[in-house]
Amino acid sequence: MTLRQELAQEIIDTCLEMTRLGLNQGTAGNVSARYEGGMLITPTGIEYDKLTPEHIVYVSGEGEFEEGKIPSSEWAFHLTCYQAREDCHAVVHNHAINATAVSILNRPIQAIHYMVAASGTNEIPCVPYATFGSPELADFVDKGIRQSKSILLQHHGMITVGDNLKKALWLAHETEVLAELYLKCAAVQQSVAVLPAQEMNRVLDKFKTYGLRVEK
Repeated sequence: MTLRQELAQEIIDTCLEMTRLGLNQGTAGNVSARYEGGMLITPTGIEYDKLTPEHIVYVSGEGEFEEGKIPSSEWAFHLTCYQAREDCHAVVHNHAINATAVSILNRPIQAIHYMVAASGTNEIPCVPYATFGSPELADFVDKGIRQSKSILLQHHGMITVGDNLKKALWLAHETEVLAELYLKCAAVQQSVAVLPAQEMNRVLDKFKTYGLRVEK
């Protein structure tokens, strides 16, 4: 099996695990990995359990697709993530219920729990709405993903990035848990308490050596 085939299969396995974790529904969402100056990304309109490595699409750094394949309609913001962050080698996008609900409220997930630091900052921002697949949405993603490895897309869903697919998916799951915690707390009192900046700075420093470990 070639490196491309191995990475394509890992993308498929990530999609299936994303569904198993309850983070996605049907053909919504998409997954990609950095590859040879561009990326490999899931195709449009094919159910995850029907995917094979041959379905996965290569998109160049200039946004050119390989012949005979159509990438996810969201390919532009995936490419934006790789261009915006050198530490980004994998992108996960989904419509997880709780994260999407918070995005509809157009609110960030503030430091309600120290695990917000998994995003690399003390707040998971919510970027403005734009039509899916549009250059405008890619521009909003560019600004948000430079701030945080996890962002919400208003009235849409979430994006997480990582230095590999396992870490990007792990962060997506953590983001969904944080969104559920936020909604439960906000249902009790409108103003949800947050950790002070000094404590979050301490936690962010600890997160330099904390988080999911992936054996190579």
